[in-house]
Amino acid sequence: MEDGSEISRLAPELSDLEVALFLCLAAHQHCRIDTTDTIIHDVAKELALICTNTFGLSYSILDCSSATSLEDFHAELLPPGLYRSSYARPSRSRMTTESAGTISSYHDLRDHKGRLKSAPIEHKQEVVNVVIAKHFNHVDDNIQREALELMHSKQLTTPAGILKVPTYFLFLPLIVRDEMPPLNSHLNDYLFISHFHDTEDGYVHLEESNDWLSDGQLSASSVIHKPEAQTKKGHPHVDSTLLEQLQQLSTTVSMGAELARYQQDIVVFLRLSRAVAGGISTRSNLYFKSFSKLLAVLHGIDFLTPSIVALAARKVFRHRIIVAKPEEDRSLQYGSDLHAVSQVLEYANPDSILDGVLTLEAPL
Repeated sequence: MEDGSEISRLAPELSDLEVALFLCLAAHQHCRIDTTDTIIHDVAKELALICTNTFGLSYSILDCSSATSLEDFHAELLPPGLYRSSYARPSRSRMTTESAGTISSYHDLRDHKGRLKSAPIEHKQEVVNVVIAKHFNHVDDNIQREALELMHSKQLTTPAGILKVPTYFLFLPLIVRDEMPPLNSHLNDYLFISHFHDTEDGYVHLEESNDWLSDGQLSASSVIHKPEAQTKKGHPHVDSTLLEQLQQLSTTVSMGAELARYQQDIVVFLRLSRAVAGGISTRSNLYFKSFSKLLAVLHGIDFLTPSIVALAARKVFRHRIIVAKPEEDRSLQYGSDLHAVSQVLEYANPDSILDGVLTLEAPL
């Protein structure tokens, strides 16, 4: 693959987080980043530096909680500056007739069935390129649905006007792995892939600027060795030309009948596993195929291999798998003992389920 030689040479110079963002930006899709509670703030800072240094994109870090309001969410989507003031929530003591009228006019945009009418909106603002939403699983379900609407429709109607996304837009829910409550199921299914970042993975950009690194990670950074390619002077830069090239080359990746059957077998075995209660949707199947082809281009080849398919399965399905509860096991309808079923499913988790399914005999 001569046209993709630049991409394959670039890949080893990128960190795992950079590769995840690279693939998602090229596919115009979104990514879930999982991490641990102790380093979630440092991972957010690393992602911010990656956006600026590697991709040259604007970003916004949202520090979410159960107290985050819809108005706060809308305001933080915009670049820093004066424009955020129009989205700021007025205090109760300063609520004026004018602001109340703005909110009522927003509701007037909907008909008696709740559908949006076609009415002119005065203000149109473009949001940042990358939204890094820490602890996004803790926000209200309405806010999560607003994020899904923005990702799907590329724009969002708010009381203050319309928010639209730029050409390259990436929404990154940054959450603690396996923490409750879970993300909204529809939002979770819409996320292209998931990636887990642990302390041992290091911070390529953050370690060069200790002012950003939290006190708890300063000592750890001194003993974490970065890959040789990442210790070279300077960092690679990814522009829109490379993103477009990656996307276009992925459409030319070929897949034999044996690999197509192998992909479908993985999906079927996941759906039929007694440890899986759901999550393996049609959308995930489509993402599985497209992400496999993106990985092939990244590896400098124009065909799929079993190892690339297996790697794609872990990235696409891990965050989607809903682990079954013993009391919901189908075999109980035919006389199985609940205690025995509980023992069978005791250690079931998304990783062990994927490990079991990927023991399928791969085509040679």
